[in-house]
Amino acid sequence: MDLKEIKSIIELMMKNDLTEFELEKGDFKLRVKRGPSGEWITSTVPTTPAAPAVAHHAPVSAIPVATPSVPVAAPAPVATAAGAASAQIVSPMVGTFYLSPSPDSPPYVNVGQEVNEDTVVCIIEAMKVMNEIKAETKGIIVEVLAQNGKPVEFGKPLFAVRPT
Repeated sequence: MDLKEIKSIIELMMKNDLTEFELEKGDFKLRVKRGPSGEWITSTVPTTPAAPAVAHHAPVSAIPVATPSVPVAAPAPVATAAGAASAQIVSPMVGTFYLSPSPDSPPYVNVGQEVNEDTVVCIIEAMKVMNEIKAETKGIIVEVLAQNGKPVEFGKPLFAVRPT
């Protein structure tokens, strides 16, 4: 199951006011749950202990509900320290935030760097799967809001961006 499919499931849950969703396909199990304070908890686990932790693709169309028009990880307007209007790149999932693909590599982006919708800005590790996160907005990175190597929650701001 890829990131877009998980986002779609979360969008469907929000639109239909669901608090829990579970999908089991073969040896892959996905569980998405909204906690009591509104935070999202996702987990993917193989249903058999000997099975490798590999993401399998499951059709999102199997869920008989229309997709909402509100994007899950859309940049949200915020004010920067300088007072200028800005946008945020937020985490589309729960996991560990990394600025670079490996400890010896340079970061994907730096403060002051221009990004576009397809620019990879970081990775989030979830269940030992490295998920590249794209900016999904056009602008200049103003601030890194998450700490490298630390856990992030769904919807947590990762970067402040000044739109261009």
